[in-house]
Amino acid sequence: MADPAGVTLVVGDEELLVDRAVGSVVTAARESDSAAEVHELVGSKVETGELTRLTSPSLFGDKSIVVVRSAQDLAKEVIAEIVSYAAHPADDVVLVLVHPGGVKGKALVEGVKKAKAQVVTVSKLTKAGERLDFIKTEVKRGGRAIAPAAAQALLDAVGTDLRELAAACSQLVFDTPTDKKTIDEAAVARYHRGRAEVSGFTVADAAIEGRLRDALEQLRWALNTGVAPVLLVSALAGGLRSLAKVGDAPRNLRGGQLASHLGMPPWKVDRVKRQLGGWGPEGLSFALQAVAAADEQVKGGGADPAYALEHTVQVIVASRTGR
Repeated sequence: MADPAGVTLVVGDEELLVDRAVGSVVTAARESDSAAEVHELVGSKVETGELTRLTSPSLFGDKSIVVVRSAQDLAKEVIAEIVSYAAHPADDVVLVLVHPGGVKGKALVEGVKKAKAQVVTVSKLTKAGERLDFIKTEVKRGGRAIAPAAAQALLDAVGTDLRELAAACSQLVFDTPTDKKTIDEAAVARYHRGRAEVSGFTVADAAIEGRLRDALEQLRWALNTGVAPVLLVSALAGGLRSLAKVGDAPRNLRGGQLASHLGMPPWKVDRVKRQLGGWGPEGLSFALQAVAAADEQVKGGGADPAYALEHTVQVIVASRTGR
């Protein structure tokens, strides 16, 4: 997107792809003004008049980028304000609205479309073939190719979560020798064998639920069977991020609405809600910092990735409320 529109509506609930769509607009806007200030807003917390304030002309002519996430939760008065603004957007402002789709907040979607806003629709990947195409595209982004059998093996090992698949593709591109233009099934097996028996998710669930002994046993087994340390760190980070997302979700959402809002399958939301019982904000923040430190160590900043992971698991368990 070389020249972003004044108003862009991103519609979809595939979290990774939505984030990338928003990121492309922000990056394009900053190409013309690297000092442009980005304002990140959450729909349920946007007050009447706030958009008018943020989009008012700057005395110094600086560009502003306003990103409103969870736009389906905007109040009726704020929706009316945005629709009115979309008809005559300011020249030095880029407004990005993120909506998951569905009937909630439909007036916003219809209003900004009528105002001729740029619309980016992000389709959810529901079929195995679509995820295989995603894997091939991710590897291609890194300047490589992946054999069909290797792509299938990666999907079987990692699962359907796009963030996990993207992380796995990035790691394969980084770690596979550059003289091998095409990543084969053997390369996938080197980093992912044993995942069927013990995955990073198994370790993460045990740690988050405070089962230290189980978490350490599963971690050691995963490492012994060839699961790459970086994938274990990624699973720990993903589990903690899920806790944060569910914990921060609007309290009035239930069932399918909550799952749609979070971009998670209902079964995963239910599991994370059960896990949340042992956590508080400070403990979660401390655990995330520990995972960030482990990520650096397993990527070359430390001498012993296994020790770094064991220490991180211990910190996560100790960070739970009351521990």
